[in-house]
Amino acid sequence: MLERFIQNKKLDAAKQATKKLLSARGEANAQSMAIKLIDNYEHLDKRSQTDFFHHLSNEFNPDPAMVMDAANRYNTERNEASLIHLFQTVEPPRQELLRRVNRAPAGTATILKMRQTLLSYLKDHPAFRATDADMHHLLSSWFNPGFLELHQITWNSPAQLLEKIIEHESVHAIDGWDDLRRRLQPDRRCFAFFHPQLPGEPLIFVEVALVPGIAKDIAGLINKQAPVGEAKSFKSAIFYSISNCQPGLKGVSLGNFLIKRVAQKLIEEMPSLKTFCTLSPIPGFSAWLDSGAPLPEDKLSAVHSRKWQEAQKTLLLGGLSWAERLKAGWHPDRCDEVEKTALMRLCALYLMHKTPEARGDAVGKFHLSNGATLHQINWAADLSKKGLQQSGGLMVNYLYELDKVEEQHEAFSQKKVSFSRAVDKLV
Repeated sequence: MLERFIQNKKLDAAKQATKKLLSARGEANAQSMAIKLIDNYEHLDKRSQTDFFHHLSNEFNPDPAMVMDAANRYNTERNEASLIHLFQTVEPPRQELLRRVNRAPAGTATILKMRQTLLSYLKDHPAFRATDADMHHLLSSWFNPGFLELHQITWNSPAQLLEKIIEHESVHAIDGWDDLRRRLQPDRRCFAFFHPQLPGEPLIFVEVALVPGIAKDIAGLINKQAPVGEAKSFKSAIFYSISNCQPGLKGVSLGNFLIKRVAQKLIEEMPSLKTFCTLSPIPGFSAWLDSGAPLPEDKLSAVHSRKWQEAQKTLLLGGLSWAERLKAGWHPDRCDEVEKTALMRLCALYLMHKTPEARGDAVGKFHLSNGATLHQINWAADLSKKGLQQSGGLMVNYLYELDKVEEQHEAFSQKKVSFSRAVDKLV
């Protein structure tokens, strides 16, 4: 009872702080008022947080009558003054509230935490979507890549920062300090974006391997016992892991700018580099197989449709889920040529035709929308438990030809995937 009483007091104080912060007095004392709001919010439990987000979602929307009046005025007058008035009327007061919260010393970090929490509640509370949209809109401006700082992470970086790299690596887990040290040797690079308001907090980072040619399997890139390559052999930069560190920035585009900035920086450092590509997982592939490997048939050529149906019959007749296949002992090393051909063909068709769809492969969508080419699909490229579970050990190279990325980005926006002859031959 006492705890609930304390929570209610904190919740009431947080709600009152939002109203005072938006008042004329609040504008004059925005920083001190924002600090009070942040302090009360940070002590709320899950139930009180939910009530607070209901408060934000219900109390700070535009006035419908005023919006209608402003829209009618602009429709009648069609001038700059009425357009500006419409903009000002339509903007939710919630956005100005968040701007004032952002003026506090810990304001930016708090809004990121707020959004991370809000995102976890969206499924059960769809009424929070407008509040999420406001946060996303503001964060997209505040975290515009033009404001971000690109820094290389080295073994000499602060220990606290290195610990965060270990913690947030989400593609290929870092097995302690020895593993991290190998990933920061002269034939490896790690770059991260930082924001001036979050010193020491990486937003997103990419790991790069400098090698003689296009890598076909991940083991050689993350083997902490592998000898360090010589600089004169560096011809290819392989982006083998991209990890987001701030869940509150979900949907804010950072990774595509990071890859392009890093590629340019590497060219300046090593003009001998000729190839920039990824070695990427295919996280949605096995789930797609389990769903029956559907494709948009109206967009398939006659040849692709026939090959797709043949591969389906070969691979899916067993009726086992992918997890059941693995439990029964399935492994790329024991796979016969007929099944291998069918699996590679379905993977090629999946990436070529499913990726542009709403539920297409997330990693493929990311790189192809950035203007990369679907270059090569690699067999037995990731034999880790995670790699076998999500894609049967398959990985893919997305090639970044820097003079073509704009053209291919535009093509992907029209749901056209740029792919190589090697991929086409798989079909």
